[in-house]
Amino acid sequence: MLDKAIKFFITLTFAILGGVALHRVSPFLISYINLELFQVDTGIFRLTIANLLCILAGATLGGLGGWFISPYLIGKLKTFTTFVEKQLSKMPINDVIAGAVGLAIGLIIANLLGSAFARIPVVGDYIPIIFSLVLGYLGIRLTIKKRKEITGSFDFIKEIIRNREAEKVAKTAKEPEKVEETPTPEENPPVERAKVNLVKLKENKDKNYKLLDTNVIIDGRIADICKTGFLEGTLLIPVFVLEELQYIADSSDSLRRVRGRRGLDVLQKIREDESNMEVEIMNVDFEDIQGVDSKLVRLAQKLGGKIITNDFNLNKVAQLRGVEVLNINELSNAVKPVVIPGETMKVQVVKDGKEPGQGVAYLDDGTMIVIENGHRYLSRTISVEVTSALQTSAGRMIFAKPR
Repeated sequence: MLDKAIKFFITLTFAILGGVALHRVSPFLISYINLELFQVDTGIFRLTIANLLCILAGATLGGLGGWFISPYLIGKLKTFTTFVEKQLSKMPINDVIAGAVGLAIGLIIANLLGSAFARIPVVGDYIPIIFSLVLGYLGIRLTIKKRKEITGSFDFIKEIIRNREAEKVAKTAKEPEKVEETPTPEENPPVERAKVNLVKLKENKDKNYKLLDTNVIIDGRIADICKTGFLEGTLLIPVFVLEELQYIADSSDSLRRVRGRRGLDVLQKIREDESNMEVEIMNVDFEDIQGVDSKLVRLAQKLGGKIITNDFNLNKVAQLRGVEVLNINELSNAVKPVVIPGETMKVQVVKDGKEPGQGVAYLDDGTMIVIENGHRYLSRTISVEVTSALQTSAGRMIFAKPR
């Protein structure tokens, strides 16, 4: 039914275009035909018989052309709509809304600018079209890229309004205190914003908190470590870490979206009964701090807890600020089998190394092996002899040579 309706409108459009086109060229056609009959006025919109015949002929030809070409155009329209639907389905709803708002703003600005340049001779009629295309596209791109900053500005305005309302409530709460001679703090509690309660944080120091950062949640190994029972205390997931995971899971980038959803699945796995750890989600935030890592370090300082991470930079920053860190990469390296020089092993050379002639292989646990003169054995399984091993907090590297 929908295809028939579209086919009708396409045929009608081509008929109108054909009639208008042939009416425009009718004066040239009449100049070759000098019959008085064609010059008679029909009384319909000041059209002569020749004009009316040209319009009817053009409409007929245009309608026939539209009727035959409509299946092709409908097929192309379906292909285009399917493509648009796929692209929109990949985008989060926030990006779609931001793009629509940006498009509207860009078209409004283009209309304002286009009317100012429309009086230019020859090209004036085409300038508004160019402005609409360029500014509409820029509006979509800029609003999607700057969506967080734009929503942040609205949050800032809401925060100002909330602060003013809190000040008004605080003033009204203090008025009874002037009448009473011995006011008590229980009767008139101060009105505060939803900030970090430092007193409660100090009371929770005995829970031996282990704070999880975003990277270690996405990594997933923390769930297996919890099942072993080596960790004690309470696992703490701050709400700002959850918000960052949700933002990653809603990303338009497919790789980031998969990582974010994996992190949410890992959290769900940790909270299930198979984990031996007590898990707590704390609704706390530091509005004066921007970065999630900085907020995590500050919270660890207030709670006296430890941060569990695999982020090398967060590890160093936390240690500099006096916060204990449990790095699961260091744990993984500590439990790996010790490799001594002279030991032999069989590995497959998978790629070239950074230096000329080097080859790179990997053990089952992901340890990288740099093979001297291993380039010629690319994609082959060979026996190598360990020459040395380099142990760092970021991982382990083994250096070897072919036997």
